[in-house]
Amino acid sequence: SFYDLVIEVAIVRPGPIQGGMVHPYLRRRNGEEEATYPNAEIAAVLRKTLGVPLFQEQAMRLAVVAAGFTPGEADQLRRAMGAWRRSGKIEELRKRLIDGMRVKGLSEAFAQRCFEQISGFGEYGFPESHAASFSLLVYASAWLKRYHPAAFAAALINSQPMGFYAPAQLVRDAREHGVTVLAVDVNYSGYDCRLEEGTKARRHGGTEGWRGGDPARWGGDGPALRLGMRLVKGISRSKVAGIEAARRSGSFATVADVVQRGGASRAVLARLAAANAFRSMGLNRREAVWQVVAVDDVPLPLLDGGGVDEQRPELPPLSLEDEVVTDYDTVGLSLEAHPISLLREELDKIETSPAKQLKRMPHGAPARVAGLVLVRQRPSTASGIVFYTLEDETGVANLIVRPRVYERCRRAARGATALIADGRIERQGEVVHVQVSHLRTIGASLSELRVRSRNFH
Repeated sequence: SFYDLVIEVAIVRPGPIQGGMVHPYLRRRNGEEEATYPNAEIAAVLRKTLGVPLFQEQAMRLAVVAAGFTPGEADQLRRAMGAWRRSGKIEELRKRLIDGMRVKGLSEAFAQRCFEQISGFGEYGFPESHAASFSLLVYASAWLKRYHPAAFAAALINSQPMGFYAPAQLVRDAREHGVTVLAVDVNYSGYDCRLEEGTKARRHGGTEGWRGGDPARWGGDGPALRLGMRLVKGISRSKVAGIEAARRSGSFATVADVVQRGGASRAVLARLAAANAFRSMGLNRREAVWQVVAVDDVPLPLLDGGGVDEQRPELPPLSLEDEVVTDYDTVGLSLEAHPISLLREELDKIETSPAKQLKRMPHGAPARVAGLVLVRQRPSTASGIVFYTLEDETGVANLIVRPRVYERCRRAARGATALIADGRIERQGEVVHVQVSHLRTIGASLSELRVRSRNFH
């Protein structure tokens, strides 16, 4: 139900985590533990959250019905929550709350547990109204991703930088849900990502794929996602405004044409060529770079759009590995292949599992997984544990790295672009992590790859 989203938003805040509320709620939500209430008044406050206080209002109301606080005193309690650690009031309030609960006939154990839960809100918890507002955004976002995945991906990329996920992960996810993603190209791309209709994007026909239940087909009948020039490193909106304006009167035929009609500077041309953005002219990356150099050496008034082509050399394309590395260097992602897929044969030899295979492995099974490091997180509530997200060509793997493992493998853990992790599967329902025992870098083959992880330490 929608209220489950409200709970999910609230329960991952530091307050509920520090107050030890997460696992009791989940056990009750899963039917593994019965929700019990000492009396009807407390049941009225906590019934909708199965006997566990998850919102600030519940903490205040508990102080009133369970410890005899007045509404004014409960408001003072709310104001004091964030300052408990600094002001030293926590001990004073603990005595007042526990003594008040005793007077009301509540057990010592219940009173102590209640105080620990309420004191957790000193580490930041949500009012119910805030959680409900966030949940509406969650629901709307999920609906858009389900029914308009191309538009959803385009909007998120155009809003970068934001959140946990970089454009490479957003593009991979869109493609996994059936969206056709088209490369940056001077003849088709705007500054922002946009939607593009076409027969390639309508490969299923009708609305069967769009409405179908298979997540891999959600975007199959919708528009394609055309990547924008905003993804090319060193390009700003103002630098490509002339290109967009000139293209309204017709496509560009040559690199020199982009200079003459689009007013592009040589620096912009060089970045676009490095990003392989001249494919629609029949130029591979090396040929485009060569033409930019040639344009640079010829006085522009003498160019007629064809002189450079007469001297066009036969340049071999880059290898797939070089293409992928250069894509990441210039655009931050590659539509050619995932970097880890280039190493799959080597990784198979050392019995490394693809990320999607982890979901089928039993609890406690030994596991080895490899991937690009997307995210490092060390929450203040996690006792020094660092959580990693690795990505390979099949999906993502979530790692738990305890402090002793982190220190032992510190060099790889702190700065590696890509890692191999050894450990064991930890499974709780559909949630799967790898409890890591060792981390190491993948090696020299990806040493030139420029991928920045999102680090939250």
